[in-house]
Amino acid sequence: QVQLVESGGGLVQPGGSLRLSCAASGFTFSLYFMNWYRQAPGKERELVAGISSIGDYTSYANAVKGRFTISRDNAKTTVYLQMHSLKSDDTAVYYCNAWRDSQYDYWGQGTQVTVSS
Repeated sequence: QVQLVESGGGLVQPGGSLRLSCAASGFTFSLYFMNWYRQAPGKERELVAGISSIGDYTSYANAVKGRFTISRDNAKTTVYLQMHSLKSDDTAVYYCNAWRDSQYDYWGQGTQVTVSS
């Protein structure tokens, strides 16, 4: 069955870095646009970054541009989110999403990122 398993979250001080990973299985990873979303307490889920199926196109939310980098390894069926210069506003549960169309839209269980001193 389809699985998206996020890892790499944790507690980090402001200004620190984390690298999230999302290991995918159960579908043809290389055909899917991959996204990272996040949801902070009391807020709606928001799109953080996306990457095209072959990695030739990326997009970022304004709040993370210049600090976060999304990448993928289709051979390992894994997508990454490298996060630098983390701020308290980045505290959220981060979710991995695989999207092909409205019928093929998969989500991971999320990983907590907490930025605090």
